Amino acid sequence: MNSELETAEHPENLRRVAIDPVSRVEGHGKVTLLLDENDRVHQVRLHIVEFRGFEKFIQGRPFWEAPVMVQRLCGICPVSHHIAASKAMDMIVGSQITPTAEKVRRLMHYGQILQSHALHFFHLSSPDLLFGFDSDAAKRNIAGIAAAYPGIARQGVLLRKFGQEAIRITAGKRIHGTGSIPGGVNKNVSAEERDYLLKDIGQIVAWSREAVAIARQLFEQNLDLYNNFGRFDAHTLNLVRSDGALDLYHGGLRARDMNGGTLFDHYDYSRYWDVILEDVKPWSYMKFPFLRSLGPEAGWYRVGPLTRVTQCDFIPTPLAEEQRKAFLAFDNGRAAGATLGFHWARMIEMLHAAEVIQELLLDPDLQGSDLVNTGERRERGVGVIEAPRGTLIHHYKVDEHDQIVRCNLIVSTTHNNQAMNEAIRQVARQYIDGRKITEGLLNYIEVAIRAFDPCLSCATHALGKMPLQVELIDAGGAPADRLTKSASGEISRSAPSAG
Repeated sequence: MNSELETAEHPENLRRVAIDPVSRVEGHGKVTLLLDENDRVHQVRLHIVEFRGFEKFIQGRPFWEAPVMVQRLCGICPVSHHIAASKAMDMIVGSQITPTAEKVRRLMHYGQILQSHALHFFHLSSPDLLFGFDSDAAKRNIAGIAAAYPGIARQGVLLRKFGQEAIRITAGKRIHGTGSIPGGVNKNVSAEERDYLLKDIGQIVAWSREAVAIARQLFEQNLDLYNNFGRFDAHTLNLVRSDGALDLYHGGLRARDMNGGTLFDHYDYSRYWDVILEDVKPWSYMKFPFLRSLGPEAGWYRVGPLTRVTQCDFIPTPLAEEQRKAFLAFDNGRAAGATLGFHWARMIEMLHAAEVIQELLLDPDLQGSDLVNTGERRERGVGVIEAPRGTLIHHYKVDEHDQIVRCNLIVSTTHNNQAMNEAIRQVARQYIDGRKITEGLLNYIEVAIRAFDPCLSCATHALGKMPLQVELIDAGGAPADRLTKSASGEISRSAPSAG
């Protein structure tokens, strides 16, 4: 962490600039910058300003409601929560799920990966990537993309539509479905439904390959900018299959330090708390996870497509594996460590998802009738998957009355909390420090955040006593007073920041 950007002897004398809200992300957040009279940046922080208490109000509900209930966290990635909760409930009911149930869930999950990655790349990020970070704000949106690049815009819409159709068929509806249940699924995929998806899957694979080519071309055309933009070193965390392959549905936890050394590998995620702990800060509703062995200051890490593609041993589908190797080799490996490398890695994963869906649709197990399996009842369940944005952990404890008595969720964006703050600090140092603030320059900060594809509504939970900061603004708009409650519950008064 850079001390120059995080300390100031007299913060009350600094000017506060806010990006509120951060646009083209899911959920609500803001960024604040503290600048002196010479426009030097002294502090930059990402604040999550909404709070959703799912971990608390799910307590007392019967455990079988969890897979349907917790997915209301989000309308963009509900399948991720639906399946992670289902996997946790599989442990509660002692299930070794059947091949049909697992493959139906996988089809649902990879449909989610496909639609979410398409949404983010084509709709949320492409205006920055295709027009330029500081281009005219009036056209830097999806409407501008549709006008200037109609083919790309249409491709994005149809890719997302196909993913949503895979979700509808497996989950019952496109958003907040009910297909995955404790111990399995409640329906298979009929031959007619399979054929419906099969007729378009070849085109989906082809479009996904084109999307990877677009991402590579953007790097080639903007090599210095893309390689150095918001760049920082980070530890990493992701799931890998038993043979080290990329697997977005199941696996063991792998963590590597920022030099590539292995911290742990194939770790049983049902004991994740032995290797991952969580911290809180007084200025955000989002928790700050860290690797237990490294501590809260040094142990933060990065998750998501960039981590998964670069830290797996291989991708088990041929087209995506070919693109993974090209990504790792590009510019002597520089792109694989770049913050904007998230976009390229995300498109490689979208191609992988399309290939997996194609393989699953040809598997006769999808039409099987053995859908649910249960065994010895347990009181604790942990479900972990790789959601579109990264590793997602659901942890539940259930009492003898089948009621949930404890719930802990560590979502992908929460894992990336400190990494996002590091990225925006680097961007502030590179492009804003000492310069006159413009809308275009502030958008550079948002570009860094969007690279992570954050889902801020998913990430807003509390741990223990929530730190809180309240600032009183007078009638003239100037800060008049500030009260802060620490994580331990202590209340203190400090001088308000200058507006």
